[in-house]
Amino acid sequence: MSTTITASGITTAEIDAFDDEPASGVSWGAIFAGAAAAAALSLILLVLGAGLGFSVASPWGATRETAATVGAAALGWLAFTQLVASSVGGYLAGRLRIRWVNVAQDEVWFRDTAHGLLAWAIATLIAAAVLGSAVTGLLGGAAKVGGEAARTAVTAVAAGGGAAAAQDGAQTGYFVDSLFRADTPQAADPNDAQTRAEALRIFVNDMRAGSMGPEDVRYLGQVVSRRTGLAPADAEKRVADAFNRASKTLNDAEVAAKKAADEARKAAAYSALWMFIALLAGAFFASLAALAGGRQRDDRV
Repeated sequence: MSTTITASGITTAEIDAFDDEPASGVSWGAIFAGAAAAAALSLILLVLGAGLGFSVASPWGATRETAATVGAAALGWLAFTQLVASSVGGYLAGRLRIRWVNVAQDEVWFRDTAHGLLAWAIATLIAAAVLGSAVTGLLGGAAKVGGEAARTAVTAVAAGGGAAAAQDGAQTGYFVDSLFRADTPQAADPNDAQTRAEALRIFVNDMRAGSMGPEDVRYLGQVVSRRTGLAPADAEKRVADAFNRASKTLNDAEVAAKKAADEARKAAAYSALWMFIALLAGAFFASLAALAGGRQRDDRV
């Protein structure tokens, strides 16, 4: 059998001797090494990003525009982290893999790409296992806060509990108290507590219904007239005005809670979409970097 020397200085006999066709096409050692490097670099960059974020963002001066800017910066840093860590892990997986001598060039390129993809996949699973609770909190925290706000508002409306989420109906009690204000000091009334409690119950029931009936307006007007000395017409007008202010406060709080819940839902969906894009880009760059690392190793004799 004749022996020839190839352009890269390896004889055909050596190629036959090192024929790796029966060997596995996957170098798990290189894959796990690249995955470990990618996972560790992801952790380092995420910690750095958190530190930078806490150093420049203040919760006391936060506005909606500031929150949007911080959120966009966090997503940008997440994408940067994914690209850098995936590229490094993929490059190591391709550069450290077993050299295939008697394998077609197209097959080598496919195996290198697969090594980078596997390294990225393992690194992603490691990061999900270690940082799963943090990621879940990131995606669900805002939605949970908004949902709780909306749920509180709906519960308050259903129960007739005064101005939604306004410190357990304190504002409703405030509007009831405003009914009995007098311009001149009044003698202490032993039944004052029962009178105010009855007025509060009437307010709660009518706010649940959405309007105050004329009988309730007339009755409370009489009570307020006796308690404050106002004319009956003025007392009824005070009752109607107080009820309208309380209803407006309730409606405004409910609308604000629903708006907050909707904004939280949109923010969670936006974050999830960009996280998907960042992970997909990480898989691509890991495969590309592994292909580059494998070529560099093969080009060195």
